[in-house]
Amino acid sequence: MAALVRLSSVCHRGVSPLLFRSSSLIRPLAVQKKDRDCPYLITAKIHATPSNYAGSGSKAASLHWTGERILSVVLLGLAPVAYYYPVPAVDYTLAAALTLHGHWGLGQVLTDYVHGDFKIKMANAGLFLLSTVTFAGLCYFNYHDVGICKAVALLWSK
Repeated sequence: MAALVRLSSVCHRGVSPLLFRSSSLIRPLAVQKKDRDCPYLITAKIHATPSNYAGSGSKAASLHWTGERILSVVLLGLAPVAYYYPVPAVDYTLAAALTLHGHWGLGQVLTDYVHGDFKIKMANAGLFLLSTVTFAGLCYFNYHDVGICKAVALLWSK
């Protein structure tokens, strides 16, 4: 992983810069510092995932990321299917996939921008409530009206 690091910030006491002392370059965050007595690594830890996925040996974050990508590809495939075959099964699949996609996306926004235990709990409760109401509303629309596929087709026809 590379990061934008000012060379003068890591070039102290025995570490010589590769190019220019005052320029900013993209360099790895692990730099070998050679000292006469003991060589050691200067490293920085970057936490890109929430702490609830950071269990030892846990693959939850990786599986979640893979699931998000699979859902995105499924949504891309559902677009032409919904256009050519507007049946209730596709309507309900779209309702579930769109709700889950929105839930995961807003969950990432909350992870990035909401801090503090109480605020995180309240934001997650609000997100679950919003996702539940969204899914229930889309299912209600599919059952009592024309459905998502035909509604989008009607919007495009006018």
